[in-house]
Amino acid sequence: MSADPTQVLAFETDCHIFDGCGFPAPGLHSFLFEPLWGDADSNLYFNKPMLLALLGSIVIVGFFWAAFRKPKVVPGKLQMVAETGYDFIRRGVVYETIGKKEGEKYVPLVVSLFFFIWMMNLWSIVPVAQFPVTSIIAYPAVMAAIVYVLWVSLTFKRHGFVGFFKNVTGYDKSLGAVLPLAMLIEFFSNLLVRPFTHAVRLFANMFAGHTLLLLFTIASWYLLNGIGIAYAGVSFVMTIVMTAFELFIQALQAYVFVLLTCTYIQGALAEHH
Repeated sequence: MSADPTQVLAFETDCHIFDGCGFPAPGLHSFLFEPLWGDADSNLYFNKPMLLALLGSIVIVGFFWAAFRKPKVVPGKLQMVAETGYDFIRRGVVYETIGKKEGEKYVPLVVSLFFFIWMMNLWSIVPVAQFPVTSIIAYPAVMAAIVYVLWVSLTFKRHGFVGFFKNVTGYDKSLGAVLPLAMLIEFFSNLLVRPFTHAVRLFANMFAGHTLLLLFTIASWYLLNGIGIAYAGVSFVMTIVMTAFELFIQALQAYVFVLLTCTYIQGALAEHH
């Protein structure tokens, strides 16, 4: 039986250090949410992370629509911000990794991935929302699966079956006797480990970051009683510091995800030697 998030939250907000209760440490229950609609037992329901993902998508589409619905030669503030973000990903990630000629067609995908992931991460520090959607493994897994399918299909299309086999196994006859072992390692690394690490890197960072924020936030409230107030102040300062650090990590993880995406696409398009 999993803990009821509502009961856990009530316990956390009512518990202080001198009340005789133990510290309500965050755990897996902090990532479980009661359905806002539907029944969790039937696997047909709508909960808070799903709502945040939907709202995040609406925010991103609304932002770019508002910025570019009437584009001007001399951009306004909103258009300038949107163009700066778009151009940063296009030139700084896609062009630098894949190249301008080959990479132009993948710019919409990479830009969409970056801003979607960034928005899902940012929910962690938005009041009321306060939860990073990407700390639920299903969301990074689906995005990693999209990139994986694209990489496999591009490799087949560009190189054919033999070329695909050489690409994913790192075939290089100059390796001599160690070639079979090297090919086996590369095969499992590219076809099995790659999509797993692509998803888990984002998930694990956001999961850990949210857990730390919860830890210091709950500790601030828990210690806010009697002589524990001084310690609560320290914990509150750490909450502010971790929030600032989390802002950096949120953008960084979105950047790393799309950078790896472009690296995989570049590898699929590159000629094997």
